[in-house]
Amino acid sequence: MEPTPSPIPSAEGMHLRRLRDLTDFEVADDSPDVRGWAVRGGDGHKFGDVSELIVEEEALKVRYLDVELDSSLNVNRHERHILIPVGVAALDEEGDNVFVPSLNKESVLDYPPYEEIQITREYEEAMLRSLKLPLPEARSSFYDNDPYNEQRFYQNRRSAPNDTFRKRVN
Repeated sequence: MEPTPSPIPSAEGMHLRRLRDLTDFEVADDSPDVRGWAVRGGDGHKFGDVSELIVEEEALKVRYLDVELDSSLNVNRHERHILIPVGVAALDEEGDNVFVPSLNKESVLDYPPYEEIQITREYEEAMLRSLKLPLPEARSSFYDNDPYNEQRFYQNRRSAPNDTFRKRVN
């Protein structure tokens, strides 16, 4: 008997990349470049900094924030990075802060660590479960769901929807 296909397609071929690796692209003018910004939990305490943006090149959308956890959390160096779906975070209206209301300094220790390898669908599902979010239904595109709604993320810092990053203008 053949195995039944997974209701959610594999992440292979999804083309998620670090923005820094896409040398022909940059953050769009209307979107703040949040790399280096403090990441704070629902309690307001800092637990890390945005290290990189993980993007879907074809859609010109940020899908994840690569967060390097603060050294004060005493996490070993191999588990210092986590990915946060962009739609579960929000930008501070004035300061250079990213807020993730569903995490704090304690709960982030139980979050699945990210090693800079291919992002699998299993890892994406583990992140959503850690955030106590439902898994996307099979009939929809994985990224066409609230945890990946970048408009929610940027709403405090830009007036109109637009692409988050763009091809460099020479």
